[in-house]
This record gives sequence, C-alpha cells and structure tokens, in this order.
Amino acid sequence: MAFELDSNALNAVFRLPSPDGTFDETLADYLGRLGQRRKSVIFAFPPKAAGTFLRSAALEAVDGQLMRIVHAYGGRDGTPYLPIFILYLAGGFPSDTLVTHIHMQALPANCSLIEALDLKPVIMLRSIPDMLLSYIDMLTNEPIVPDRWLNGFIPPKFADLDDEAKADFVVDMLAPWYASYYATWFDFSARAPGRVCTIRYKEFKRDPAAALEEALRHSGLERTRQECEKAIAATWPDRHSLRFNVGEAGRGTAHFNDRQRNKLETILFRHYDLEPYRHELMP
Repeated sequence: MAFELDSNALNAVFRLPSPDGTFDETLADYLGRLGQRRKSVIFAFPPKAAGTFLRSAALEAVDGQLMRIVHAYGGRDGTPYLPIFILYLAGGFPSDTLVTHIHMQALPANCSLIEALDLKPVIMLRSIPDMLLSYIDMLTNEPIVPDRWLNGFIPPKFADLDDEAKADFVVDMLAPWYASYYATWFDFSARAPGRVCTIRYKEFKRDPAAALEEALRHSGLERTRQECEKAIAATWPDRHSLRFNVGEAGRGTAHFNDRQRNKLETILFRHYDLEPYRHELMP
C-alpha cells in the first residue's frame, strides 16, 4: 500500500514533547485535529483480565486490524508510540480500524498523548487476587520469557518454587503495579470525565456481548447487540488460546493466606486511596 506523510506529520514524528510528555501549543493543536480523522479501539487492560479475548472479538466486530502501538512488549508496561498513530491517522496505514491491547498505566506522558489525540481507552476492573493467581498459573505453565514480565525480572526457576513462595513473589513484586494501574486510571478518569470506559469483569463474564458493545460505543464505533453477539460467538472457540481460561471469580481470595492478603490491603488501601473499590479489587 502506497502512502505519504505531509510535512506536518513528519514534523510531529520528529518533534519531541517536553520531558513530562506534554506537547507545545502548535503541535498539540495539530495532533488534536489529526485525532479527529479516524477512530480506534484501545483496550488498556491489566494482564490477566481477558484483554486478548475482547480485542479479538472487537477485531471481528469492526473488521479491524490488530496493531502494536508500542515499540516492543518486552517488560509489558506499555507506553504508546506517537509515530504509529501518525502513520495511522495521517498516512492511512493500515486502512482498517486500529484495534490494540496494551498493558498501560495512566501515567502523565501517556495521558498527554491520549488527550492530544482524543483517544478513548477502555480499562477492566477485576479482583486483584484473581489476576495475580492467573499470573501465577501462566508463569508456572508457560516458558518464562521477557514478554511475560511486568516491569520486573521473573526468576528463571519461578515454576520450581512452592505455592507460598510463588504467592509471596507476586504479592511483593507484581501487586504494586496493579495497584498503581488502578490508582492512575481512576485519577485520570476523575480529571477527564468521559475519556475512559471502565468495564467490570463480573459484568463481562455475565454478558460478554454487552461488554463489547459498551467498549465499541465508547470508542465511537458503535455496533448493534446482534453484531456484538456474532463477534463473541466467532471468537469463543479460540478463548483458551487467547488466554481467557478459568476466569472464575474468587479463586485468588481463597488462594492467598492472611499475611499475603493483609499486604495486598496495605498496598491498595493505605498506600493508594482505592477504598471506594474495595469490594471489587479485594472481594
């Protein structure tokens, strides 16, 4: 496919934002106009929250193109890469609707890019113990490689640890990322009403087509209930390969001991002000 970027787009690619990620007035104005050209579907989910499954269903529903919007996935905590959006918005590549799934916190630089391009991310609210247990399952049953990491090094012999040691590791090393993830997204949502769509995992499990319909409507790519049901049905046979495995609520709460749960509560409710979400994050 032949495409061409104009001088404004090329300038935007090579013009650095400020150290905190904000754009100067001229560039911000250009990016704002550019962001109106095309819609996209951005699932900014934490790991082990059915993001791979839902983005696959979204691809079916909008006949979209899966795009990686980061430089690389090694390390897992994503930062959107502006040149990819310039290519999509100004260059028309790919020609299909961009759909992506990225493990991303709403840190200042990420929020600046989201707002500059008028992006509409979707996040998932799920029990943190359940996600941590799913993470343990993945690290135990699959080869430990960098694209399975989450802002930290996973010990090569993790699978050989006993259950308590595995649980201690994810509580100590991974739970702080999950807490920060929710703290940043809820703060951003409060500052930018209507910018972020929050899907609740229990509601998604009960009615996945409704969750997909909500995500697409928020993204400006509304589809009918029937179209969403059809997309879910087409994706459902591949759910295991798409990492939508057990998905059982409450597994994590039963798995972690009192000491580990107390530490989780300290991270979530003392270090971060996530008390309003206690019944969903620590059921």
